[in-house]
Amino acid sequence: MAEDMTTDRPRRAENPEVAGVLLAAGGGRRLGGRPKALLEHRGRPLIEHAVRSLRNGGCGPLHVVLGAGAEEVRARADLAGCSVSVNPGWEEGMGSSLRLGLAALAATDADAALVLLVDQPGIGAGAVARVRLAYRSRMSLAAASYDGERSHPVLFGADRWTDIAAAAVGDQGARSYLREHRDAITLVECSDVAEAYDIDTSQDLKHLE
Repeated sequence: MAEDMTTDRPRRAENPEVAGVLLAAGGGRRLGGRPKALLEHRGRPLIEHAVRSLRNGGCGPLHVVLGAGAEEVRARADLAGCSVSVNPGWEEGMGSSLRLGLAALAATDADAALVLLVDQPGIGAGAVARVRLAYRSRMSLAAASYDGERSHPVLFGADRWTDIAAAAVGDQGARSYLREHRDAITLVECSDVAEAYDIDTSQDLKHLE
């Protein structure tokens, strides 16, 4: 049975607390086994850019889920101000990291979680801020879209966390939940401020500077 992550805390519509959840556990299998979090971008590890995007986009508190090379990531990356969890089952896929990230927020006052992936450096604070502003209630469900196609970041109201965690299996993350609840999703167009490419293969490294 999934842990119940809902609470009886007040519903704050005007000044919600939107936590940032960064999924950074991937092992970069198609990149020679290099943890994606430590790929260099503009002279610093990729994970630092993602943390900055969440922070500058107005999210807080910030929670980071590590996995592959977790100790090396902790040693080399500046994660000051972030809570960090290590997913021992990161090889199971993104679903396990999402469950861990949402569970870590269950005891906080967060009204929503805004989820960002570490391997999308084209998504910065501008897109994060736009999706964050789509919050309306603890049942909110919102996602950035790029020319009408849904992508990240994604915002989950706190009253949805339990069901999202229950559906997050394998490498699908929240994909199946979002598909089943597509009519409830507020799409926030972000193609003018961000690009939603992934760093998955050696060919994708051209996006890193």
